[in-house]
Amino acid sequence: MIIVRTPLRISFAGGGTDLPGYYKKFEGKVISTTINKFIYIIIKKQVGFVEYKYRINWSKSEFKNNINKIENPIAREILKLFKINFPIEITTFSDIPAQTGLGSSSAFAVGLINGISKLLNKNLTKKKVAELAFKIEVKILKRKIGKQDHYASSYGGLNKYIFKKNEKVIVKKIKLKKNFINKFQKSCILLFTNQTRNAHDVLKNQANPKKKQIIEFKKMKNEIFEFEKFFKNSLYDAKRFGFLLDRQWNFKKKINRLVRSDYLDKVYKKSLKKGSFGGKLLGAGNGGFYLFSCNNSAISKITNIFRSENIIKFKLDSSGSKVMFKKN
Repeated sequence: MIIVRTPLRISFAGGGTDLPGYYKKFEGKVISTTINKFIYIIIKKQVGFVEYKYRINWSKSEFKNNINKIENPIAREILKLFKINFPIEITTFSDIPAQTGLGSSSAFAVGLINGISKLLNKNLTKKKVAELAFKIEVKILKRKIGKQDHYASSYGGLNKYIFKKNEKVIVKKIKLKKNFINKFQKSCILLFTNQTRNAHDVLKNQANPKKKQIIEFKKMKNEIFEFEKFFKNSLYDAKRFGFLLDRQWNFKKKINRLVRSDYLDKVYKKSLKKGSFGGKLLGAGNGGFYLFSCNNSAISKITNIFRSENIIKFKLDSSGSKVMFKKN
């Protein structure tokens, strides 16, 4: 049996430039971090008499003998990729609901590839795991999603990712001062909007960007440098970070009208009125989580107007996808 823990991610800047339709022409750049919210996957070989070869427990429980009949598309394609022909049971659960902008589907793909490779005693690098996860979701399943999530979940930590035109990915680790990390974690919150969405449905509107979208993408990408300067500073400035997030959110709304709604705009404005310095919707947009930069007073006020269970505090995590337990 193997238990794998894979982190979810929050993206600060450059989201969308990691879509193949953009980076294959102009090169993409993203800054993101993984956090201490995880997807867990338990993988075990079934022994003895088994009625069904494949048991997959996710939002539903599947019992199949034909690999092609498996309904979970990621699990199905990964099992086919590794040519799994022996009885196996896979169970997954998460700290955070799916389709909320934290890269859960990619984290599941990364975690399952990592776990099955370890089950087969294959030592795949973090890079190879990310490449295979991207291949499954984008090349095989034809999902209109970006490349950053697979690398974020596999590598872990705060990184700058450069997506080259030739498909090469450069990962540059960003180191933070301890005092900076403490203040960052105290002043940032995730606010759940009570809405979920399918990233593919939102992002297909920008999968092959038009001229006006390309202009906004370039503006968004140019501000990566401002985030790099911010993170290299020894002093954390919550107001400055809120300003930078707000600019990214405005670029995002100009690029794709589907990322926002009247309801989501109201949530954002309410949070600003209560003292937030700014923020952005995470992931594809159109639901899921807002990331806000605040002071303590603003966090209390925002918590009071929204349900407290909708507010999530988090810490940065640098572990990447990790096998937590293995027993033959």
